Amino acid sequence: MRRLKRMGKSKVFLFLVALIAFIYLNNSSLFAKQRNGDPLLLAHRGLAQTFSLEGIENDTCTAERIYEPEHPYLENTIPSIEAAFQAGADIVEFDVHITKDDQFSIFHDWTLDCRTNVEGVTRDYTMDELRNVDIGYGYTADGGATFPFRGKGVGMMPSLTEVLDRFPDKPFLIDVKSNDPEEGKLLAQYLSKLPKKQQDLLAVYGGDEPIAAVQEAMPDMRVMSKATMKDCLIPYLAAGWTGYMPEACNNTELHIPEEMAKWLWGWPNKFLNRMDRADTRVIVVGGNGSEFSSGFDTPEDIERLPSTYSGGIWTNRIDRIATLYNDRS
Repeated sequence: MRRLKRMGKSKVFLFLVALIAFIYLNNSSLFAKQRNGDPLLLAHRGLAQTFSLEGIENDTCTAERIYEPEHPYLENTIPSIEAAFQAGADIVEFDVHITKDDQFSIFHDWTLDCRTNVEGVTRDYTMDELRNVDIGYGYTADGGATFPFRGKGVGMMPSLTEVLDRFPDKPFLIDVKSNDPEEGKLLAQYLSKLPKKQQDLLAVYGGDEPIAAVQEAMPDMRVMSKATMKDCLIPYLAAGWTGYMPEACNNTELHIPEEMAKWLWGWPNKFLNRMDRADTRVIVVGGNGSEFSSGFDTPEDIERLPSTYSGGIWTNRIDRIATLYNDRS
């Protein structure tokens, strides 16, 4: 009887050893297919003024806390988008809000009060009226003593149409700032009229409801929301050690906080290879996901990434980051 018990324990032990060996070998990047090329660089809001993240909340007026300007560009404008691509961006992210006449304006904040010389929300104005707004009005780096961009932002808030017409062959990530499903439906109607070649360059993310509406109307469009992220990553965390790829991970986008990335099966190379096969784009963002707009903005930030990392990188300073990669400089 004791011999049988010892044999049973030995089998359990050998099974556990084999299981651990399988998990390691199946998920270690040491045995992953070699990945070549530089990371994909995503310029957040184009080339923009940056600001301190300390103590920031969702309603903080970030234009009132910018660093001393190092360049003349304002976020979400055609000049800032153009400068980002010229600096070496592979993708530019921008934000959209609906207008009174059912167009999409390119603007970040929920209200116009912080950055501009008018109050209210974009829904209160037509696109033509928004073009007369000074989007540089509220920026200050010294607590309001000076306003370096005041008067320089008149006529610089573009529409979605203007941006896509200006850059028909460039990849964009479109951020729907509301959680209104009607905005998702309207955006899908607009995007569906674009040439298929241009549609394939676009991805859309934002609130669960508008993104669900876009996905329903345009099932081939790459989309992302909290719901799509959960649908992909929760089952992957549960069973990805086997190599299992949830169906929800196909043709989507994942924004992975750097502090969470290490818990993903196969991170970085095997994970990235699996997502490549699923036609899913992986973008790593700074911190643990709680920091507002946290990105990789300095050479020291880039050093935190694995040396072999070749997925996407979220940056607020494409002008600093792109120069770190020789073929982009």
